[in-house]
Amino acid sequence: MKRIGMLTSGGDCQALNAAMRGVVKSIINSGQEVEIYGFLNGYRGLIYSDFKMLTGKDFSGILTVGGTILGSSRTPFKTIKDPDENGLDKVEAMKQNYYKLKLDVLVILGGNGTHKTANLLREEGLNVITLPKTIDNDLFGTDMTFGFQSAVDIATTAIDCIHTTAASHGRIFIVEVMGHKVGYLTLNAGMAGGADIILIPEIPYDIDKVIEAVKHRESNGSRFTILAVAEGAISKKDAKLSKKEYKEKMANYKYPSVSYEIADLIWKATGQEVRVTVPGHTQRGGSPCPYDRVFASRLGAEAGKLILEDEYGFMVGYRNREIVKVPLEDVAGKLKMLDPDSAIIKEAKMLGISFGD
Repeated sequence: MKRIGMLTSGGDCQALNAAMRGVVKSIINSGQEVEIYGFLNGYRGLIYSDFKMLTGKDFSGILTVGGTILGSSRTPFKTIKDPDENGLDKVEAMKQNYYKLKLDVLVILGGNGTHKTANLLREEGLNVITLPKTIDNDLFGTDMTFGFQSAVDIATTAIDCIHTTAASHGRIFIVEVMGHKVGYLTLNAGMAGGADIILIPEIPYDIDKVIEAVKHRESNGSRFTILAVAEGAISKKDAKLSKKEYKEKMANYKYPSVSYEIADLIWKATGQEVRVTVPGHTQRGGSPCPYDRVFASRLGAEAGKLILEDEYGFMVGYRNREIVKVPLEDVAGKLKMLDPDSAIIKEAKMLGISFGD
């Protein structure tokens, strides 16, 4: 008998259900008896012993369903060791609930913050296996995360739709894509959608270069320009500020986001109409694309295999087109940034895409 605890933590995304389904089906199909404890709303469920018993039937028919049947929430790692409002030691509470239920392993699905806490629980002596979830694809130790490709598809569709109205009206359009710290999603959606300018956090932009690119297209007879802008895009000027100075600037920021500031500066410099579109949380929602369904299922199946073999303390990742197990201590606390000198950036520039640098 295997007693498995399972939770999904952090922002939701497509294919969480597919990944959990993969774990459970692989174990059940091995002939191993299993009890599944689904902790509700992320680490909160583990802290406050809020769970429900699940069977294989609960994982039937969820391959194509977005979101998570367990619910999710953000429990910041930086405060995980702080007592809650009632003085409860959250880490100790998670440990005690694990032992009370006599769990063999915790299966945790999440991104960067989730993996920090998962690794902490490993250090505290719990058996943990994780699966890499995030639409940002910024999790260290894996070439790909599930949810990413689905989000790329949605952001690309948004850019595709903007193309027709931009061409019709001869306007400049900015599509703001999710990604506070890294630009994988914006880069891939921007290239797939034929964006003319792509601005990402890893390459601080010069607004004069951005305006120059817009004017260059106009001089070449183009009636419109499309910019794919990451929500975490930053100017070269702001990138030089200290954390304190930047925080002070943002405290008095008059724009809803960086895209609106860029739009305002382009309008003032060119006199052309600029429109901003923000797909927002639609990028996290809906049914997972076929790639993510297959990918998440594979990761889940491999996690099930590790459980059957009593191998714990790993994230199931993807490297060089192979599913691999990565020690949690090699993952936690590390962010996978997009290299400004990477081949894909160079190739995008060869295609004529401007990064404002």
